[in-house]
Amino acid sequence: MSKSSINVGLIGFGIGGQVFHAPIITSVDGLRLHKVSARRPEHLEILHRRYPDTLIVDNADAIIHADDIDLVVVATSNDMHYPFTKAALLAGKHVVVEKPFTNTTAEADELIALAKQQNRLLSVHHNQRWNSDYLTLRKVIASGRLGRLVSFEARFDRFRNALRPNAWREANLPGSGIWYDLGAHLVDQSLQLFGLPLAINADLRIQRPGAGAVDDFDVILHYPKVKVSLKGAMLVKEPTPRYALYGMDGAFVKPGMDPQEAALRGGAWPKGDPDWGKEPQEIWGKLNVLENGEDRLEQIESERGDYPGFYRNIRDAIAAREELAVTAEQARNVIYVIEMGEKSWAERRTVDLRF
Repeated sequence: MSKSSINVGLIGFGIGGQVFHAPIITSVDGLRLHKVSARRPEHLEILHRRYPDTLIVDNADAIIHADDIDLVVVATSNDMHYPFTKAALLAGKHVVVEKPFTNTTAEADELIALAKQQNRLLSVHHNQRWNSDYLTLRKVIASGRLGRLVSFEARFDRFRNALRPNAWREANLPGSGIWYDLGAHLVDQSLQLFGLPLAINADLRIQRPGAGAVDDFDVILHYPKVKVSLKGAMLVKEPTPRYALYGMDGAFVKPGMDPQEAALRGGAWPKGDPDWGKEPQEIWGKLNVLENGEDRLEQIESERGDYPGFYRNIRDAIAAREELAVTAEQARNVIYVIEMGEKSWAERRTVDLRF
C-alpha cells in the first residue's frame, strides 16, 4: 500500500457510487479514487468530466485483482454484495460494502470469518450514523434532559407512487424493497442507540400496484424499558417527523432530513465547503421538557452532518490509528434483525431475537 495514499477501487457507478461514494472518497485526504468500474455511456461521461484522473475499467475483476488497489468499495445491487466482497477479501483487499451488508445472516457470518482469516478490514457503509439529525439525537440523549427514555420513533419516508422502470429495488428479488434499503439505516441507528433488542414485531406490505417488493414497513423492536418503532413508506406525501424521543421528563421531535444527500445529488462536493452538513434552522428539532417544575420549550441546534467522517475512519482504521466505527459484526446484526422481521411478518407474530 502506498505510504502517502490508499488506492481505492469503486465497483459500481449507479446512484450509490455517484452520490454516496465517489465524491466522499475524493474529499478525504489520504484516499485516492484510482479505479472505477462502469459501462453505461452516461456514467462514463460523468467519470470523465468529474474524475479525469481516475482510471475506468469495464468489470469488477479489473479492480479486485489489481495490484495497485488497496481498498475495494462494493456499491452494486444487493445480490452482488456477497460475491464481490468475498472475491475481494480472497484477493487480499480491504473492503467497504454498501448496506445492506448481505442478503442473509449466513452470508454475513461467512464474510466476517473470511476477513479475519485474511487479516483485512471489512466494513459496511452505514453512513447515516454521520447524519446531522442522528448526531443531534445522540446529543439530546446524552444530555439526559428527557429523563428515563420510554419510547423512540423513527421514520424514513418517500413519495413515489409510480414505479421506476428496471429498478431492481422494486422487483421481487432477494434483498429488494425498502425494509432492506431504508430500514437497514433505522435498524442500525436503533442498535447503536439502545443495543440489541429482545424481540421484533414487523408489518411488511406491498402497497403500490405492480410493485414486487416491500414498500411499507411498520416495525417494533422490544427492549426492557424502551419501545422502538421504525416506519418507512413510499406513499407519504406529507412530511412526518423524522425522529421522536419520549422520556419521563419530556420529548424531542426532529423534522426534516439531513441535507447532505440532496447536496450530493445536486453535484456539490464536501471538500472546501464551510457549510457542509449544516441544517437550516427551520428543521432544527424541538425539545419540550419539564425542568425544576417549569415547562421549557426550545429549539436544539442540529449537529453538522459529516459523511466524509465514515471514510476518514476507514482510512485511519486501515492505518491502525483508530478503531473501526462500523464493524462487520454490527452490520451482521442489522441483517439478522431484518431477516427476523421478515419471519415475524410471514408468521404474523412477535419473534424472539437471539444474537
